[in-house]
This record gives sequence, C-alpha cells and structure tokens, in this order.
Amino acid sequence: MYTTEEAKELQKDTERLLKSTGNEDELRKVLRFHEYRYYILNDPLISDSEYDQLYKKLEKLEKENPSTITPDSPTQRVGSSLNTDFVTVPHLISMLSLENSYNAEDLIDWHNRLNNLTDNQKITFSAEPKYDGASISLIYEDDLLDRGATRGDGTAGDDITTNIRQIGSIPLSAKFSDHGIKKIEIRGEVLLNKENFKKYNESLAEEGLPPLANPRNAAAGSLRMKDPAAVRKRKLEAILYHVSFIELNEKGLKKYPDLLNTHSGILQMLSECGFRTPVNEKKVFNNIADVLKFCHEFENKRDELPYEIDGIVVKVNEIEIQQQVGSTTHHPRWAIAYKFKARQATSKLLNVEFQVGRTGSITPVAKIEPVPIGGVTVGSVSLFNEGIIEEKDLRLGDTVIVERAGDVIPYIVKPLTELRTGDEKKIIFPTHCPVCGDALVKPEGEAVWRCVNINCPAQVVERIIHFVSKDAMDIKTFGEASVTKFYELGLISDIPSVYSIDFEKVSSLEGFKQKSVENLRSAIENSKKQSLNRLIYGLGIRYVGETTAKTLSKNVDTIFDLPKYSLEDLQQLQDIGTKVAESVFDFFHNEDNIKMLEELSGKGLNIRGDKSEPVSGKLSGYTFLFTGTLPTLKRNAAEKMAEENGGKLLSSVSANLNYLVAGESAGSKLAKAQKIKSIKIINEEDFLNMIQS
Repeated sequence: MYTTEEAKELQKDTERLLKSTGNEDELRKVLRFHEYRYYILNDPLISDSEYDQLYKKLEKLEKENPSTITPDSPTQRVGSSLNTDFVTVPHLISMLSLENSYNAEDLIDWHNRLNNLTDNQKITFSAEPKYDGASISLIYEDDLLDRGATRGDGTAGDDITTNIRQIGSIPLSAKFSDHGIKKIEIRGEVLLNKENFKKYNESLAEEGLPPLANPRNAAAGSLRMKDPAAVRKRKLEAILYHVSFIELNEKGLKKYPDLLNTHSGILQMLSECGFRTPVNEKKVFNNIADVLKFCHEFENKRDELPYEIDGIVVKVNEIEIQQQVGSTTHHPRWAIAYKFKARQATSKLLNVEFQVGRTGSITPVAKIEPVPIGGVTVGSVSLFNEGIIEEKDLRLGDTVIVERAGDVIPYIVKPLTELRTGDEKKIIFPTHCPVCGDALVKPEGEAVWRCVNINCPAQVVERIIHFVSKDAMDIKTFGEASVTKFYELGLISDIPSVYSIDFEKVSSLEGFKQKSVENLRSAIENSKKQSLNRLIYGLGIRYVGETTAKTLSKNVDTIFDLPKYSLEDLQQLQDIGTKVAESVFDFFHNEDNIKMLEELSGKGLNIRGDKSEPVSGKLSGYTFLFTGTLPTLKRNAAEKMAEENGGKLLSSVSANLNYLVAGESAGSKLAKAQKIKSIKIINEEDFLNMIQS
C-alpha cells in the first residue's frame, strides 16, 4: 500500500509532528499510515504513547475546527454514544452459504461436477484458510466506508457500521478509485485472535465472570454490543476474502482492471487498498490433487496460526468461470469448504461437582464419560455458573455435545434433548457452601454465587495454591496436592505459614525423602527474593492479574506505600479502572491483610517495588525477543538475564526490535524477523557473549 519512499517520508513527517503541531491533514495522513503498520502489517514504527500523542493533537485541532473533520479521520472510529438498536439492511448481493466437504471423495466429486458444467475447461483453484469467526459485509462508495452489516439471513443483516468502525484493520477509506472502482461490496470475517482471546478471558476471570467459550462466539457477540467503546477494547480483527459487487467508475469502464479477472487478483487488490486478506496464506493450483495435498498439510499446522480455522475454502480462481457455473439458492457452485476433522464429540453427563475458588466463587464442573477431543481426553468440563446450566437446560444423564477448539478449554455446546429417556435429573445448585456450609450469596450485578466466609477451608487452600504457583511466588515442588495435604495435616494454615513449615514433620511423611524435603525448603527460601509484582499477584487480590500487579509494583518504593493511595490515586495508574481500584483499595485498607503483609515482611520476603531508575548494563539501549527452544537456558531465565543487563524485552517482531535470539523450532517470529533488515538474528551463544564480553 505504501512504497518504501512514501514510508520514509511519512516516518520523517511523524518525527516532525511529534515535535510540532502540524495541521489536520498532515496528522490524519501519518495516523492512517501508522494504523496500517500496526493493524495490517503487525509491524509498528512508533510506540503506543507516540501514536496517542499524535492522535490527541489531531483531536484537539478538530475540536477547535469541526468543519475540517473528514469521514475517514482516525478520530471518527470511536462512537460518541451507545447504539440503541440495530436496523436491518439489505445486502447488495445475497450472502450464500458454502457447500461442505469432509474427505477427498467429496472434493473430487465437486471437481467432477465443475468439469461437467464447464465442458472440461482449464480451471485453476485458489485455496485459503476458512476462518472461524463472524461473517460481515462492507460497502465502500467513492473510497469511503459507507456501511457494515452482519450476515443475518443472507439477504439482509444488521447495520453494525458504528461497531465496524472500531476495528483497526478495517480502513475508513480505501483507494478503490485507483483500480477504477466507484462502489464495492466486500465480504470477510471478524476474528479475535487466540492471544487476545486468552487475555480477554483472563480479564473476565479477574472480575469473577465466566470466560467466553471460543473466539468465534466472542467475535459474533462483540459485533452486536451496544457500546462501541467496549467493542474497541476487545481488539477485534478483520480478514476480507471476497468481493460480491463492483460498480466501475469512468476509468474502470474505459479499461477493465486485470486484477479483477481472478480471485487471487482481487485479494491482491484488496491488500493494496489496505485490507488484511489471506493473500499470504492462499495458494493457486492447477489440479485438484495438489489442492487436496495442501488441505492435508494445512490441517496439520492449524494450531500454529494466530486464529482459529476449521477448514480450507477452495474456489475457482477465474471470475469468468465463477459467473459461468453460477450458484444454487444455497451456495455458489464455484466454491467448496474442505472441513477439518471435528473437534466435537458426544458424551454422557454423569455428575456435577461444585468447586469453591479462592475468592469464594462457586463453579459447577461437569463430570462426563471421558472422551478424546482434538488429541486430548476430556473428563471434566466447567459449566461456569448457574445461569449456563439453566440456559442450556442441562440435566444429569443427558447425552451432550462437547467441543474443544485449539488450546481453548472444553465446553458443553448443548444437550441432545431428543435422546432423553425420562430418567434424566434436574441439576440442583446448592444454597450453602459445599465445603464450610455457610449460606451462599450472589452479589448484585454478578452471575456467580459466592461463599463469603473468609475462613472457608477451600478458599484458604486455593489462596495458598495460587500464592505458590509458577506465575506468583514460583515455589517449585510445592504443587496443589502437597498444599492440600499439608493443610489437612495442619502443617500450614495460611499464606505466612508457608514460611514456617516444620520440615522435621515433613520428612516423616510418605513420599518425602531427604532430597525432596531439601528441594522444598530451598524453593521456599528462594521465593523470598521474588520481585514485588509476583508477591502482589500471589496475594490473590480480586481483579488483579499479572499486568496490574506489575503496574502497582512500578509505582511504589515498598508494598506498604499502597495503603497510602486513595481511590483517585489508583485510578490514575495505567489500565486501572474503577472496579480494580476499589478492589485494591479495599485489600490494602483491611487490617488483617496488612497484618499478613507485616508477617511476610518479617519472614524476609522482598517487599521493595520497582520504582527506580532504569537498569544500566551491557545491553542498555537494545531490545530483545526470544523464540524457540534454547540449548541450555530456559526462556524466562534468558529474558531475566537480558533485563538484568539493561536490555528491554519486546513481545513481538517489529522494526523496534534490535535482536531476535532464536533457538530450535523458532517458527513464524524468525521468518518475520528475516524480512526486516534492521533486526539481528543471533543464537544463545551470541547472546551470552554479548553479556560476558
């Protein structure tokens, strides 16, 4: 979309505008460029804070001069009010379904039908991933985004234009006129990538809310949210893969653009106009045998992709032949979906156990007849809360469909009610805690029942398990089973007691020989040196995850500074909202919690924050990213060494990266880094030499 020279000029303009005011047109131009680098190429050239600085400058100028605002200005993405309703709008061309194939025979049969319809004309085939998201239709006219809609019933869908504008990878304007196009309708898929889906579920867990079942449902639900700002927070992405309607302008009528003659050419055109497309994943083949081979190869590497896919879409590449063979009322004859093996299975719902979490939340867990799904045997499935049980009308003895998508937790899709015999039993949600017997309460506005007894044994044990876990204090060899056993035997009673264990009594327990006892003693002692952010995370404060814990630790000299923060002070910190601030404030203004922290401090735990000058060292000024399996170092140990020597860690490959330290099976990060000349690719030995030299 941008030539090398254009990119250089825009980067120069960026540096100038960061130091000066500039005008609205200049700011809009550089902001669109950086949106393209961030959302389409995933290769930002400026930091988030620098982007925000430019954005606020434009926002200020447009506020002072409203008449200068253009429809495609980056400031016009975020809606200023809530959607009150979704109006149904017709598609220019109906959105049909795809015919499905599940094996080689189905695909070959489709190919034979094509040959009969075309009198054995020479056909090439485009094959691309079948993304598992929510279908959308976009209309652009005179280069501006005019409307976005859901699939609906295929003939008409809901107008979701306001929400569509929140998706950074969908440009508000695109130079279709350069290709002779006046009006165009594009089809694609809105997705939530696996990493963002995981982060979003983690944020829900911190709020005590049930996680979303899969990225597809998350994306579809997001498109119909009332608040556009909430849609933007979900970090949705869009991949566009089909053009259903084109109206040419005078330029196009005089000379029909060659790119529009093939499906692969249309993908290239969309890519040149600034859209994310499957142009890099798709392949064009001359025969169906190679297509089938591609499908099999892709199925084996589906989990390596950042998105969920459930198959390969095979299309006739020539647009003229597509038009020749046409469509049925249900699907186009020129395309077919080769579906991967299902990651669903049926099983029997045997029982439901009610587990008590460390914050007192009661989670129903379905026990099913063990069944293999996607290479994993599933025997337990979370039902999240009482509402899910009622919504799905689940009963003991039901035959249920269980699904597992990629690395996502398994969930029950639905019961097969037609198979009920009458012997199934209603699932009764308890009114009292299954562990301590106290009455359960459901706080207003929440879907989760809770045990509010702070001395409930289940909560105490869960809090200790969380405290010693890998991402918290990382006390190795002290797993869930050992914590539970020690608690039941009275060797530990709360978090501080972990540092007062009677190891003579431990050595008398079955399975604890001298070496294992010494390993545990050493691990507990070493945990006292952990950074403050790990301690804060390990305390299990509601809504406080690893990121929030790091934010808090970076803003204090010691943990005892946190009780001095007011609610307003906490909300001034990065990414801390009202709910999180209230939870942190309540925790650090509770006398019992302060007493516990004083005990931990007295036992020698590190309570000092990271409010200090940046570390200087041999790697100062350089950025690092580690990928693959290193010969001798574990990834977290290597990252720690880099930071201790002044280096800064990045989470992804971009032009801001100086060194990629690559081990075995480095994968996509290595491939991407090889395309950026400024990045130096080194191995573990090179990295260690940099520190030692």
